[in-house]
Amino acid sequence: MKKANTEKNQINQNKRRDFLKSSLLALGGIAIVPRHVLGAGYIAPSDKVNLGFIGLGKQSNGLINAFANLDGTQIIAGSDVWTTKMDWFKQHASQSYAKANKEVSANSFKTYADYKELLANKDIDGVVIATPDHWHAMNAIDAMNAGKDVYCEKPLSLKINEGKEMVEVARKNKTVFQTGSMQRSWDSFRKACELVRNGYLGEIKQVLVQVGAPSRPYDLPQESMPSEVDWNDWCGPAPLLNYNHRLAPSANDVKFWPDWRLFDETGGGILCDWGAHMFDIVQWALGMDNSGPVQYIPPTGVDNPQTGLKMVYANGVEMIHEDFGRGYGVRFIGTEGKMDISRQYFEPSPESLKDITLKSSDVHLYKTNGGHHQNWIDCIASREKPICDVEIGHRSATICNIANIAYRLDRPLDWNPKKQTFKGDKEAVGMMGYEYRKF
Repeated sequence: MKKANTEKNQINQNKRRDFLKSSLLALGGIAIVPRHVLGAGYIAPSDKVNLGFIGLGKQSNGLINAFANLDGTQIIAGSDVWTTKMDWFKQHASQSYAKANKEVSANSFKTYADYKELLANKDIDGVVIATPDHWHAMNAIDAMNAGKDVYCEKPLSLKINEGKEMVEVARKNKTVFQTGSMQRSWDSFRKACELVRNGYLGEIKQVLVQVGAPSRPYDLPQESMPSEVDWNDWCGPAPLLNYNHRLAPSANDVKFWPDWRLFDETGGGILCDWGAHMFDIVQWALGMDNSGPVQYIPPTGVDNPQTGLKMVYANGVEMIHEDFGRGYGVRFIGTEGKMDISRQYFEPSPESLKDITLKSSDVHLYKTNGGHHQNWIDCIASREKPICDVEIGHRSATICNIANIAYRLDRPLDWNPKKQTFKGDKEAVGMMGYEYRKF
């Protein structure tokens, strides 16, 4: 049945493409085609991209603000397992539009406790996924199979096998998929990566990446369950955990980031949370977006190591998870200079490199026009790959996930980036995925 549905969807997509092509030719290349004719994933030039949000927690706050400020989009729906957060979403989205000088009534936003009902809404063209990490893969795969384009927060997946499947489904459905690693759309990070890519620091020998600790098994004490949440659905494919407000608060105005990101069952630790940003920059700078390190070597003689993991690329470049004393960031060390880059600083040495103008013969990296969120919307219209396509997000998340495995097993691991599996280590292979809980 699944194969038959896939073939049917492909036939329908081909028909839409043929219709669009013939329409453009008949009108000299200019056509305003209604959305219902084009189908999911094909937006008429006269239309806005209608968005649905899956996951209405603290991270969705900024995302709603960002998309409300874009002229080519319209947020129309949201989904969450918390009734409090669905109520908050309506008010917050309306306020975000008001700040952008656009009047949208709070009552105009639809809310769904079950995200699959949101995906069944044919008016929705794309979804923004900001659920905890253990939900990313299931949300995104269901959305892609429903014909929606996807913006998914980082780290892209909780487990390596989930990321592999996300890439496969995205390619099958021709999904425009943006990973929320927004540093790629920052000028300073792009310039830093261009300096590395074009050899301005000489040959890169070593890269230090400072991010947080690996994940740990869930250990928060049980608290009474709030009535406003479907806790079984919040846990979803993960084990059914004891409730604690630090894991998942009922409101978004708390002064802490929810702790689900710290635990094996629901996140990858700060190693994954910030590693998905900083390892991603190393991948971009080294030109490794479709690859990754081949060896992971944890520190020896250290009980419960939290840092010190060495990751070695096939070309010999060493990337080390190390605190170099400057907050979360990256330090590139080359034969002719070094460079520190983070959200707070961009410091190449020699300093003159910061303002250097690239030569026409240099590699010029992908530059977004209008930022990370606008880039996704633009690509939905053009059907091109956005700056942080699903494969890129998957590969960066894979580094994070393997790092957690290496720390946990406390032994060197050999990784084949092409085959995307471990060499000669069945236990590590077994940690690439997990069996979803039936809920």
